Amino acid sequence: MPLALSNADRRAPLLDLLDRYRAAMPEDEPTVGLFREFASAYADCLERACVPGHLTGSAWLVDRSGQRVLLTHHRKLNKWLQLGGHADGDGDLARVALREAEEESGLGDLIVEPAIFDLDRHMIPARANEPAHWHYDVRFVVRTTRSEAFAISDESHALAWRGIPDVAADSGVDVSVRRMALKWLKRSSSTIPTQPSP
Repeated sequence: MPLALSNADRRAPLLDLLDRYRAAMPEDEPTVGLFREFASAYADCLERACVPGHLTGSAWLVDRSGQRVLLTHHRKLNKWLQLGGHADGDGDLARVALREAEEESGLGDLIVEPAIFDLDRHMIPARANEPAHWHYDVRFVVRTTRSEAFAISDESHALAWRGIPDVAADSGVDVSVRRMALKWLKRSSSTIPTQPSP
């Protein structure tokens, strides 16, 4: 049964986005269901203090050509991933993704698409000061508009622009990052205008 929320509830925008995403990507219904169930069960799902897990916002940060994505070699997880981070109470996860992309890349003048691009639930391993917990990661397309010269933040060992076809074909890349690369390539191929016949 859908959760009825007032407009003041910080979860309301997310649930609306999830409904739109489900309509556009019906094959992702099981994942959407997990996210809706989690958000419905925990009023504090946007806070790090939510013990079972929390919502995060990530950026599929592409260059102006749409051919490359900026990935981070994540300092804590020690693997190449998309940029992103904790919501910290912000129910506008597109804004979270944009903020995290700016903070972690040093890039300015970025723009974010308001629709969900991808969803991924993954377990974060226990560390000394926190138990293992789930990240319910909501991913958005973020685009550069000007300089693509990044600056590495404390969150990363390194940053790198990678060709999206190369990411899609690289079995050493995280499976969810490869999935996003494939989604992007499929989307890009369906939006390339066809040339008129001579």
